[in-house]
Amino acid sequence: MELVGRPTVLPLKKKPKLMNASSPFCNYEVKFNGIVLFLLERKMGASRRNFLTNLARERGFQIESELRDCVTHIVAENNSGSEVLEWLQKKQIVEKHCEILDISWFTECMGAGHPVEIQSRHHLVVQQDCSASFNNPLASSWVQVSQYACQRRTPLQDINGIFTDAFEILAENYEFLENKGPCRGFQRASSVLKSLQFPIATMNDLDGLPLLGNEMRTIIEEILEDGKCSRVLDVMNGERYKSFKLFTSVFGVGLKTAEKWYRMGFKTIEEIKSNPDLKLTKMQKYGFQYYEDIGSFVSKSEALAIYEHVREVIWKLVPDAVVTLTGGFRRGKEKGHDVDIIITCPREDKEKSILHNTISILKNQELLIFYDIIESTFDNKKLPSKCVDALDHFQKCFTILKLQKKKEGTMESMNSDSKIRNWKAVRVDFVIPPYKQYAYALLGWTGSRQLERDLRRYANHEKNMMLDNHGLYDKSKNVFLEAYTEQDIFKHLGLEYLEPWERNA
Repeated sequence: MELVGRPTVLPLKKKPKLMNASSPFCNYEVKFNGIVLFLLERKMGASRRNFLTNLARERGFQIESELRDCVTHIVAENNSGSEVLEWLQKKQIVEKHCEILDISWFTECMGAGHPVEIQSRHHLVVQQDCSASFNNPLASSWVQVSQYACQRRTPLQDINGIFTDAFEILAENYEFLENKGPCRGFQRASSVLKSLQFPIATMNDLDGLPLLGNEMRTIIEEILEDGKCSRVLDVMNGERYKSFKLFTSVFGVGLKTAEKWYRMGFKTIEEIKSNPDLKLTKMQKYGFQYYEDIGSFVSKSEALAIYEHVREVIWKLVPDAVVTLTGGFRRGKEKGHDVDIIITCPREDKEKSILHNTISILKNQELLIFYDIIESTFDNKKLPSKCVDALDHFQKCFTILKLQKKKEGTMESMNSDSKIRNWKAVRVDFVIPPYKQYAYALLGWTGSRQLERDLRRYANHEKNMMLDNHGLYDKSKNVFLEAYTEQDIFKHLGLEYLEPWERNA
């Protein structure tokens, strides 16, 4: 930036210098060429806008009180990009090409005393709309890849896996360190790259993409140059990361337990299994006993075999029950680590007896190795949780079931005393929501985890609503919004519907 002169509030001897000779409206001294600001009063208020305008002029910025042709940066507060675009369209301004920025960029400029570099976090997001992109020159210029995964279609195939794998290893390492900020940052950056329909080949391909800060870009640049990232390799070879990765792969072991075992000096599964002084939970004991089975992948055909068998059991009990295979398999994955099944019934309260009766039958069929039932704490009168990663309060059961190995795709009762074990232990989770909450539970348990986080952030930040697996609450109207399908939920949020296979964020 060119430094013209120091700002003068009350010039006595010097004449005001115009930054842009074509703009007769600037009658104060400015310091920076090529930058003309406009503060959007919408949701900001006149008094705050006047204060910020005077502050900017004192710092030497050219700032216009009206949106003129010379404006290069539009700054808004508490507005989404879509809301700014709508405001401009109402003003019949459709050909203005300039930056649409959040107030955070403006305040950083004021603090620094000069224009700061525009980061992806400063950009306001314009919801992608195909018709607007092709028919509206303003929208076509400003539409970007959204910062929210719920506004991006993310297929199963990840053509930027060399970068996203690196980001996810770093995110996982931060998760093991219980450092949520960097963990979320790498997860969101990975999610953006997964949604792209083109492979990243040069650093220029990153232009305009959100959530890719300098740290992420440095990693991408190193991978482009060397085919690998030294930082990622250091993490993968680190003793702590390897230990946590191993311990948390055991059914029933979380971060706290992994931390304790690591501090105790354990490094292998065998060391833990052979230590008689360790007090393991029932779930962990079964997790170790069937570690090889549970640690291996479950194929789609195996998941379908379990689902179809469970569905037949439930339909004999409750013929009109709704039984749905969810999780990664619903998103189109060919393999996973467990099987998630949601069960409900259109008849009110009829779903309450399904779980216990189903577990009883599976036990009689000698298919049940382990089960842990968690009874419902769901209260229809409570608001959805403010916590993005909050667990739901539905009745659920975490189980380990037997699946016959000989002929993949069938389940069969097997005696646990068989000398030659021809069955495989598979983790299966059952979730039983009331029918009125079924659509919300289905959306939540389908995933992906990043999509669910972004759906909840979008609802809160853009729509003044609260979303979780139980419902959607409109804070402006103080009402819960009914939804009987996932399409209903997307419609309430003003989002284009994403099919399950487009949610692999």
